[in-house]
Amino acid sequence: MKASAIQELTDIELVQNLETSRREILNLRLQAQTGQLENTARITQVRRDVARLQTEQTARQRKQQTA
Repeated sequence: MKASAIQELTDIELVQNLETSRREILNLRLQAQTGQLENTARITQVRRDVARLQTEQTARQRKQQTA
């Protein structure tokens, strides 16, 4: 997910995407441990998406505090 797409999300969508991505990371880790994961690069992609989502969430919180 690109940063520009994340910035266009509403606050509710942002939280939902964050929860979904965290669940996906958990599932991918379990698949990796059991040997069922085919695309190991997906773990890195999802981790970066979570970081982007958290960064946007923090930026919005700081913006609200200063306003």
